[in-house]
Amino acid sequence: MLLTKYRYQVISVTEIFKRDRNGLTEQEFMQRYDVSMYERPSVTVDMLIFTVFDKEQDNYRKLPEKSMQLLLIKRGEHPYLGEWALPGGFVSVHESIEEAAQRELKSETNIENLYMEQLFTWGDVGRDPRTRVISSSYMALVDRTSLDVRAGDDAEDARWFEVSYQVFQEKKTMLAEGYEFERLIKITLKHKAEVLTTTVKIATMITGRTRRISREIIGSQGIAFDHAKIIEYAVERLRNKIEYTHIAFHLMPQLFTLSELQQVYEVILGKELLAAAFRRKIAPMVIETNQYTKDAGHRPSKLYRFNPSWENT
Repeated sequence: MLLTKYRYQVISVTEIFKRDRNGLTEQEFMQRYDVSMYERPSVTVDMLIFTVFDKEQDNYRKLPEKSMQLLLIKRGEHPYLGEWALPGGFVSVHESIEEAAQRELKSETNIENLYMEQLFTWGDVGRDPRTRVISSSYMALVDRTSLDVRAGDDAEDARWFEVSYQVFQEKKTMLAEGYEFERLIKITLKHKAEVLTTTVKIATMITGRTRRISREIIGSQGIAFDHAKIIEYAVERLRNKIEYTHIAFHLMPQLFTLSELQQVYEVILGKELLAAAFRRKIAPMVIETNQYTKDAGHRPSKLYRFNPSWENT
């Protein structure tokens, strides 16, 4: 039995000398292989770093309102010079996609060692004016108070933008063997006086047992590349994940009140929740402590912590 440098598995001597239709063994084929036969697109990574943070308010007696925010960098180079984009960059031939994501995040925002989940791969032709680019996007939900965000590399600035996600038009069209459902989504990203806007059309076509979804940017102001489409998809994915995972707890401190936790869910889902129903749903995910809040101006509230064994409950 031998271990070849071309396969990371043990194979027999007979397999090594198998010949293809041209009479070549695998070793001979690899020696003659011409890597220039096919045009090779560039590969990039884009990171969506979300957080939920308190809004500024005048009344300290009220529970602070929260907003969902997304980290963007201001491009310091062409193309899209001066516009805002997701942190990201090109993947080197000597690193994995995950390694590239961590490296680019560190070099552009000063964030490192962050756990991110792969979101989607974007490969539309013409999505980058420089060359043919395929991008793998990653998503994370973080507590921004623990991060020291600073722009670097080719980024002129790095800022947290408040995210507003609104469905403002829906249309259903019947087809011969199914139907098409269109939604127009308006996304507004705001940081102080700077406001970025985009409209994304999502078309879902159902024919028989086939379901196809396409996304199209109808208009975009201040957002580079096709990142508006990626942001829309990420918000939708985040809303789905919060329903069946513990991802929201990445935003919480070690101890928290149920009202604070409910606010985080409401901000991400974009809707109000009934307190009683919410508490029944998350009951297995939290553990009650003997501690209470001590904030001035507020009645003491019971503090809870995350239950890491909730899935086995």
